[in-house]
Amino acid sequence: MVPLSILDLAPVPEGEDAAQALRNSADLAQAAERFGYNRFWMAEHHGMPGIASAATAVALAFVGAHTSSIRIGAGGIMLPNHAPLTIAEQFGTLASLYPGRVDLGLGRAPGTDGATAYALRRSLQSDENQFPRDVVELMGYFAGENGRVRAIPGEGLHIPIWILGSSLFGAQLAATLGLPYAFASHFAPAQLDDAIRIYRERFQPSEQLARPYVMLGFNCIAADTDEEAELLATSIQQAFVNLRSGQPGKLPPTRPGYLDSLPLHARATLDHVLACSAIGSVATVRSRVENFVERTGADELMVTAQIHDHSARVRSYQLLRESVPARELVSA
Repeated sequence: MVPLSILDLAPVPEGEDAAQALRNSADLAQAAERFGYNRFWMAEHHGMPGIASAATAVALAFVGAHTSSIRIGAGGIMLPNHAPLTIAEQFGTLASLYPGRVDLGLGRAPGTDGATAYALRRSLQSDENQFPRDVVELMGYFAGENGRVRAIPGEGLHIPIWILGSSLFGAQLAATLGLPYAFASHFAPAQLDDAIRIYRERFQPSEQLARPYVMLGFNCIAADTDEEAELLATSIQQAFVNLRSGQPGKLPPTRPGYLDSLPLHARATLDHVLACSAIGSVATVRSRVENFVERTGADELMVTAQIHDHSARVRSYQLLRESVPARELVSA
């Protein structure tokens, strides 16, 4: 089996606040370290009442201070929102505090609406080549190749860079630059197979990576029984429907019979966005994970579990770890 890692959005459940959500993330990272997970990544989103990881580098610093060995990183930093120098300094600082443990995943979507994106970077002017230029500029700061402008801390540090994507663009860029590639199949699976194929066919070796390395997003909610796991999954199902209807909010509590109450078009949307999922008991989860890995040839899975009750979320990751044999940890 492949190494397993965790993608955390610091979910804010109904009835709680961002402070508790971030404390929950640190507690989950400690548990993930005990369970033998490879990485603990956090995602950048803005203006979302149910997500507390907007200041991603700050949240990772908090998680890093509560752990000792698990790799921490961004899954990802939405680079259009930031000057590359700022990200080089932030992650240079993290890598200085937690040497040998920091990853930097980069995405080209803003992770928010246009007004918020403008407020973050004060400009929406860009072209299709802006993201590749920003990635190369960022890499140049770590390599000390950007002339008089230097990232201190950051320069000279080995911080693995990943390209994230949910379309073919990221696959092509990761292949061209010779970087590891993470596909967001946990919420946008439509182009998964094509993206993997293009990345592997066009990959060019680099100093960071000699051969293609694919990490795939995957939803997993595990419990002692299939019925319990399916009930826990109603929280993320509600959250997706609320988001798609323009009413994002905090992560709702479980709701028995929720799927049966949905109109057919909403049910079809959920079936699509959550197609890459394993929801059930240990046996069910093991079978679905094995089938997904066999079909895709993934080198690593980045697992996410949006569960309202924090103790049930930790338990879910424990059961997943028990269902999938441990593998040697990697950095790619």
